[in-house]
Amino acid sequence: MHDPGYHESVSANDGDDGIGSQVAEYLAHLTVERNLSPRTLDAYARDLQRFAAWLAEREVGLRDVQRATIRTYIGRRRDEGLSARSAARLLSALRGFFLYLVREEILDHDPTADLRSPALWRTVPHVLSEEEVEALLAAPDTSRPIGLRDRAMLETLYATGLRVSELVGLEVSQVRLDPGFVRTFGKGRKERIVPLGSSAVSWLGRYLAEARPHLDRDRRPELFLNARGGRLSRQGFYKILRGHGLQADIRTQLSPHVLRHSFATHLLEHGADLRAVQMMLGHSSLTTTEIYTHVARERLRRLYDEKHPRA
Repeated sequence: MHDPGYHESVSANDGDDGIGSQVAEYLAHLTVERNLSPRTLDAYARDLQRFAAWLAEREVGLRDVQRATIRTYIGRRRDEGLSARSAARLLSALRGFFLYLVREEILDHDPTADLRSPALWRTVPHVLSEEEVEALLAAPDTSRPIGLRDRAMLETLYATGLRVSELVGLEVSQVRLDPGFVRTFGKGRKERIVPLGSSAVSWLGRYLAEARPHLDRDRRPELFLNARGGRLSRQGFYKILRGHGLQADIRTQLSPHVLRHSFATHLLEHGADLRAVQMMLGHSSLTTTEIYTHVARERLRRLYDEKHPRA
């Protein structure tokens, strides 16, 4: 879907409630009554016109918009890659629009009245769904040594939530497949032990036995090597990850940090203790880790709003 320009009409999408004409009247109101800059006015116009088109596609009338509708729409836009700043602006535009409609007695309720800007919009990047993670992990061609290496790297990253610098810096001596953990050094060279799940242990075992001997020409200490047998760089891993993301049809911008956030969020969604997640991530403060509780709650709230018949 494209973003309509400021002057583009949405009257064709009005429906019974005339949302297109109401958007136009509200924008005219802002032009006359509010001292907004042309840039802000243009941004509000795009936001509201896109929202109007989204409602029209789903045959949702203006009077049928509820809190769940707003949450679902903003959540979808965030999933598509909308930035934190743009998400906050979008909510501001919707709040102003619905407040105007209530004041003008066009609507008798404001669906944005009890919505607050979640802190996660400002601080947390995109989190993959568990289905997207499964597709990403399955993307490498494991019949080739490089593909087997890539599968082992992705499994390790998702199993441990390591930072990319920690992942490419891992040495063979820091990995224990039995009982299954890695010993890594984070910020300030602070050591921590992170468990490995059975899937990561299995793929690392295969990589060490079947693929790494083909890559290790100089008896290097690093666990993951590039195609020439040297140390894999952070930039090299970024390219590998994004290539497999395209294969897995993951549409959002993919980075190692997204997998780290997905690791933490999925753990909490399945009942993990917050302090245990803090230790695994290597956060010095529990406050830093607590943001993932907001992510998990927001994801569950969105799922509830989308699926529960009386949300």
